[in-house]
Amino acid sequence: MAYELSHLRELESEAIYIFREVAAELERPVLLFSGGKDSITLLRLAEKAFWPAKFPFPVMHVDTGHNFPEAIEFRDRRVSELGARLIVASVQESIDKGRVVEETGPRASRNQLQTQTLLDAIEEHQFDAPFGGARRDEERARAKERVFSFRDDFGQWDPKNQRPELWNLYNGRIRKGEHVRVFPLSNWTELDIWQYIDEEKLEIPSIYFSHTREVFERDGMLYAVSPHVELMEGEEPFKTSVRYRTVGDMSCTGAVRSTAATLEEVVAEIAVTR
Repeated sequence: MAYELSHLRELESEAIYIFREVAAELERPVLLFSGGKDSITLLRLAEKAFWPAKFPFPVMHVDTGHNFPEAIEFRDRRVSELGARLIVASVQESIDKGRVVEETGPRASRNQLQTQTLLDAIEEHQFDAPFGGARRDEERARAKERVFSFRDDFGQWDPKNQRPELWNLYNGRIRKGEHVRVFPLSNWTELDIWQYIDEEKLEIPSIYFSHTREVFERDGMLYAVSPHVELMEGEEPFKTSVRYRTVGDMSCTGAVRSTAATLEEVVAEIAVTR
């Protein structure tokens, strides 16, 4: 009798292979973990790839200082449960050191400042293979991203200098100062992520489920009221039932109106809206 893997198990198998390939080819990997759904999936796959041993690399979060408290609490608790080493790269420290300049005004955000903080952390710790949770379905620019995304010694990505990836063959050879960003979830979709979380019964931060929150509307989007956001004239806070599809900087992460309070309801909602 023929045995066939489900599409989720095929994606899982591919990602586990990528984790093991990186551990074999490169010297200092690190897993980027924000407490969001994609990095939660990455963490689970890393567990499976090296079980029963612990995965052989630390976990790092680029912290803007404007994160949702629920995500930070989840991050610390989950890493502690795994007994993993957590490195926090702070955007605030980058600002204090003059490495980046903080934006001001009602539309100010620290989201773009994360790039320099990440590059500084990679250089400081000599990481050569950061695992990220990017997926090709997220935006057009990601569609041409390889699983092994090579960066030069300035941390820059040049699409013309990326290497072919035939079948499951990955070339991780790099020169001093270079590094490779690794994306094991490249072939996953948002719906795949949610179905996997549901199938594996993974814990996720509470903001992914429907809850009552004080928000305000700007450009057709709902944003959380917080000390990190300056309201513009005419913007009035109000309370409503929302959830978040992604975990990011509070200043630029929009909420959606939703009543989905369980994983099953979230999966059903995503399946309809995709």
